Amino acid sequence: MPAHGKYSVGYFVNWGIYGRKFPPSKIPVQDLTHILYAFADMRPDSGEVVLSDAWADKDIHYPGDSWNDVGNNLYGNFKAIYKLKQQNRHLKVLLSIGGWTYSPKFHPIVVNPTLRANFVQSAVRLLEDYGLDGLDVDYEYPSNDLQARGYVDLLRELRASLDHHAQMKGVNHRFLLTIAAPCGPDHYEKLHARQMDQYLDFWNMMAYDFSGSWDSVANHQANIYGKPISASQAISWYSDNGVHRSKMVLGIPLYGRSFMNATGPGAPFNGVGQGSWEQGVYDYRVLPLPGSYVFQDNKAIASWGYDYQKKEMVSFDNEQVGTWKGDWIRHEGLRGSMFWELSGDKGSTREEMEGGYGKDPAPGNSLVTTVKNAMGPLDTSPNWLRYEGSQFDNLRDGTI
Repeated sequence: MPAHGKYSVGYFVNWGIYGRKFPPSKIPVQDLTHILYAFADMRPDSGEVVLSDAWADKDIHYPGDSWNDVGNNLYGNFKAIYKLKQQNRHLKVLLSIGGWTYSPKFHPIVVNPTLRANFVQSAVRLLEDYGLDGLDVDYEYPSNDLQARGYVDLLRELRASLDHHAQMKGVNHRFLLTIAAPCGPDHYEKLHARQMDQYLDFWNMMAYDFSGSWDSVANHQANIYGKPISASQAISWYSDNGVHRSKMVLGIPLYGRSFMNATGPGAPFNGVGQGSWEQGVYDYRVLPLPGSYVFQDNKAIASWGYDYQKKEMVSFDNEQVGTWKGDWIRHEGLRGSMFWELSGDKGSTREEMEGGYGKDPAPGNSLVTTVKNAMGPLDTSPNWLRYEGSQFDNLRDGTI
């Protein structure tokens, strides 16, 4: 691991440029080592990996982009992010494939060698076309052993293809391969973690959504310790199953989950609050909600807001918990932190974003920065900038 620093990994979602008013220019590049660009989609009948929003990904013109360039040129988020890579040589970008909505399409692909081959070939093609440093597979989740073994096969074939791609480019460079890893025992116990690990550069542990609207009891959604689910329990399982702690990146939510008619963690609830963009989920940037009191549990490493009049509990990580988690990452020898997702953080203004309840910002500092400061210095190994095989003239010839 060059430079031996910590990883600070943030998901950038391509839909964030719309209502959330979060274009690439808002990405806190000084606080990150890796951007996971979410999400690419796939075609379950052919296995091909495809962009999910071509206009956002490659077409939208940002300030400074010309409308008069000759040839086939790259614009959109990928151009803007490539320029961030030029200006911040420590910053690497991986294409995240799948995610919750598209993941059912993985099921037929991973068990079929022909579809897997198309997946691998098209994913590596996207990496070269769009100027990326690696691929991130977000398969949520294999539901049986056939799919779990197919997942291993897919990672093995992706690793081989990325290495072959570097050889064909004539460079001694390792393009990255990572996954989003489940932290609920029902899901991780199905995985063949030891076999998967030999092909992965690091694991992004989804250490959140431990509790939510689907439950009958309100619990912490991202606690490190305690029952019924915790991050420490998940990390211990992966460690016992062959994954070194130095390859695990702890996921931290930039959002909170709401429970109505609850008295606090461990109590029953009925219904969820309005949320910022979807029912029951508030961006961290608006928390704690007006009129709420904030509580902390230093044993579980968790915090929550509570409104006594509305009887609304919101499980979220505040700055103190961010500091505790950064300390815990360092103490446990984990590789770093990961955040879902960057538009939910504090610390940037949102011109033109609609306001109102659940959208008006609360005071406070960036959780990404807070965790980084507690973890220690970040990795500074360089990104990759040469894409002579890209279909886009301006990326291929370096005039972007």
